[in-house]
Amino acid sequence: EVRLVESGGGLVQAGGSLTISCAASGFTVADYAIGWFRQAPGKEREGFTCISKSSGSTHYAPSVSGRFTISADTAKNTVYLPMNDLKPEDTAVYHCAADSRLWTACGYYSGTFYLHSPHWGQGTQVTVSS
Repeated sequence: EVRLVESGGGLVQAGGSLTISCAASGFTVADYAIGWFRQAPGKEREGFTCISKSSGSTHYAPSVSGRFTISADTAKNTVYLPMNDLKPEDTAVYHCAADSRLWTACGYYSGTFYLHSPHWGQGTQVTVSS
């Protein structure tokens, strides 16, 4: 059974840092496209970073580029997202997702990344106070 479990969310002041994690089971993160997504109340879900397995490329939306870093620890089968210089507009529920198909690329449409056939985690809340 494929499972993705996020952890590490919480409350942080603007300008602070936080690292959230996504523990995977039932598959190997080294072989599948992985992304982080977030959804704030009243807003559409945003795919802001993704690792394409077909090319090995890592992608970031302008909203997080230079502040967030996606990485995968294959030994722990876990994906991490260190977030620096957090802003109140980063407040959202953060989900990780993995494509169910091997060695795919991340899609990109209308300013957001997406996976073609994703498995989703349950999410972790990140709240940034001003």
